[in-house]
Amino acid sequence: MVKLIAKSPCAGLLPKTIGTVTFTEIDGGKMTLVAPFAGRKKSVSDALKSSISVGFPAPNRTSGTTPRAVWCGRGKALIIGADCPDLEGAACVDHSDAWAIVQIDGADATAILARLTPIDLRASTFKRGHTARTLIGHMTGGITRLGVQSFEVMVMRSMAATLMHDLTQAAQNIAAQADSGD
Repeated sequence: MVKLIAKSPCAGLLPKTIGTVTFTEIDGGKMTLVAPFAGRKKSVSDALKSSISVGFPAPNRTSGTTPRAVWCGRGKALIIGADCPDLEGAACVDHSDAWAIVQIDGADATAILARLTPIDLRASTFKRGHTARTLIGHMTGGITRLGVQSFEVMVMRSMAATLMHDLTQAAQNIAAQADSGD
């Protein structure tokens, strides 16, 4: 009988430092997609606040730190880092093994992501706690600003190697520009 070994989505790919940027894998732990039924968003948000101290996030925003809720599309949020309570009035789907999450920290983090996504990630526009569903290279994913020079990038687990290939290529190009003095 074959013995299966559980691996994280970015096993063998991270951590990695290129130029001024460090890439690390984030273990989201328990993750649940929550989609409130029509007219139930407020009651679902209240139920989340009372059970895990995090309410349903506004569009393109996150709420909380650990656990936290990340907006991930119209009327949907991911609850990350906690068991989702039984929510009357919402569809809840376990996504614990569905996502690869990479944290990008460093002075060139914004420049690297600017090569891969069409959204404006300047700190004046995309502030801490802002999140967006967007293209990342040719994949659909999510980007969340964690700090001044820190982002979290999420793609489906099956795209982890592709994400790291694209991020590595962009980081190497930025580092090469800096080395050449351009």
